[in-house]
Amino acid sequence: MTATASAPRAVVTGLGVAAPGGGLGTERYWKALLTGENGIAEVSRFDASRYPSRLAGQITDFEASAHLPGRLLPQTDVSTRYALAAADQALADAGVGPESGLADYDLGVVMSTAQGGFDFTHREFRKLWSKGPQYVSVYESFAWFYAVNTGQISIRNTMRGPSAALVGEQAGGLDALGHARRTVLRGTRLVLSGGVDSALDPWGYASQLAGGRVTTETDAERAYLPFDADASGHVPGEGGAVLVVEDADSARARGAARIYGEIAGYAATFDPAPGSGRPPALGRAAELALAEAGLRPADISVVFADGAGVPELDRAEAEAITRVFGPRGVPVTVPKALIGRLCAGGGPADVAAALLALRDQVVPASGRTAHVPEEYGLDLVTGEPREAPLSAALVLARGRHGFNSAVVVTTPTTA
Repeated sequence: MTATASAPRAVVTGLGVAAPGGGLGTERYWKALLTGENGIAEVSRFDASRYPSRLAGQITDFEASAHLPGRLLPQTDVSTRYALAAADQALADAGVGPESGLADYDLGVVMSTAQGGFDFTHREFRKLWSKGPQYVSVYESFAWFYAVNTGQISIRNTMRGPSAALVGEQAGGLDALGHARRTVLRGTRLVLSGGVDSALDPWGYASQLAGGRVTTETDAERAYLPFDADASGHVPGEGGAVLVVEDADSARARGAARIYGEIAGYAATFDPAPGSGRPPALGRAAELALAEAGLRPADISVVFADGAGVPELDRAEAEAITRVFGPRGVPVTVPKALIGRLCAGGGPADVAAALLALRDQVVPASGRTAHVPEEYGLDLVTGEPREAPLSAALVLARGRHGFNSAVVVTTPTTA
């Protein structure tokens, strides 16, 4: 990489999103969030009538054969197909192709997934039941799948630079973006990064219900209400986002069509052991991400919250946010309430929404949430989108068993 006069910065030059409601397409996703289109409905891929929950955020208008060559279809799980299509979209959005002047080893891939192996492994079990044990075991299936999104994307796009596959449940997608940022700051010119997940086959859906945090509400309009007095859990979803994370000077040198913003800070923490008496560490992750970005709490224009939809978890997150920013000190939003929790795909989808919010100077509303308890102390954006001057956004994510991640993105003018 050519030496530059300025310190390296990791900017986002391309976005690719696959999400319920918006389907495949960044602007479709953004429009769905701003118009309040609900992507949650009854599960349609199998008969869920005997399950205690029957709702999900499903991508219903994705035809894999329209986006991928036929030879890839037998080799890929549904989440990998979403990831490949979103990656293609992100690269096209960034204007990255053979004519970009980027060598194979200038390009890396860092992706996250946590649930995609369910559908693939379910298929392998069916092979075992029908054809015998010469096929891969369930354990091998999962171990292989955690790296398959990264591998398939890198092979398809001839990206031979530093790459990684990260697993951190709902926090994993932000971890991938944080690692991509670090990789760019160390000298790799461009990293394709994000997270995509899908586990809406019978086995994967049942595993999510077993976690005890999925709502049993049957009304899709009332099912996922983060920070609401009537919150009763979340709704599973599928999809995610892939972002082109690039060295700022390199992006400008190659004539990148746009810079959405800078990934200015990232941090991850882990909660203390249950029963220790110590508080959760989400607030600490936010503080560390702000410090890495060189920003104060007053510099943050909006927080894209994790929004678990479980009362005790919502209360803990509200306490973390108010501890950092003060009561009602910053607008907070949870647009994922319209599409469900996407596991590893949720954080990157929120980062994409945050960058688009900075671009258009508008905060999307938090789904159907309407009644926020006063004791939460949150300025939650509800009902309609809110226009506001925006220059920096904090995105939060929590994974099961204690994972916390935070990413700060800023406008191109501060990048």
